[in-house]
Amino acid sequence: MTTIEEIIKRLDEIILFCKQQQSRIGYFAVLYRQVTVRIKNGIDRQEFEDNPRMEKLDVIFAKRFIDAFDEFSRGKQPTESWRLTFEAANQGNLTVMQHLLLGMNAHINLDLGIAAAQTMNYQNLQLIEADFNYINVVLGELVDDTKTQISRFSPLFKLLVPLAKGKDEILVNFSIKVARQGAWKFSNSYAGSIHKTESIAQRDTAIAKLAQGMIHPGKRISFIMRLVSLTEWKSVPSIIQDLEQIGAS
Repeated sequence: MTTIEEIIKRLDEIILFCKQQQSRIGYFAVLYRQVTVRIKNGIDRQEFEDNPRMEKLDVIFAKRFIDAFDEFSRGKQPTESWRLTFEAANQGNLTVMQHLLLGMNAHINLDLGIAAAQTMNYQNLQLIEADFNYINVVLGELVDDTKTQISRFSPLFKLLVPLAKGKDEILVNFSIKVARQGAWKFSNSYAGSIHKTESIAQRDTAIAKLAQGMIHPGKRISFIMRLVSLTEWKSVPSIIQDLEQIGAS
């Protein structure tokens, strides 16, 4: 895959597979497809500092999720961050938002920094910083619409969102800004590292710990999440279909 069109086609295949297999991995795949389409539209409108380079970044970035999905599907070992995310998809007691957060955690905190460094051939990363940040802006913009869509099939989540009054990072956003800053710092560190495989492994270990915290938060948050999950009564394919409306409302 070398073009965004090919990436979108592959994401469509993954989403269809997840619907057929009732796999909650499809929740993140749907959200990420919307991000990819948004970036493609921006490239078509020449919104970026270097539009061909932005497409290269987007393809490398997306392939890390797609390759991890394919490896896991074949019984192979992806990065630990993705392994935990994919295995968590089998847990019916996690909320839709937890599944989305797990995907965002692995993809932004680990994959984005690697993709940015590889796009620039590990040199002059400052030239790509603005476009790097744009990807995170797109993700952040989709958060509010994600809340709206989840509220349509999760009554308790709908009640909790207004009560949170902007403080519901753990439920919705896990702080895109903080993740972006960490990803950029890692990207520069990774680009300058002599032992790149070890650099990825060390970062992956740290991000996997964050994933563990999302899967097993403290008792109070776990109780709230369990209550929310009990109200998310729709089938996995139906929830995926609802999430496909992200960005369309």
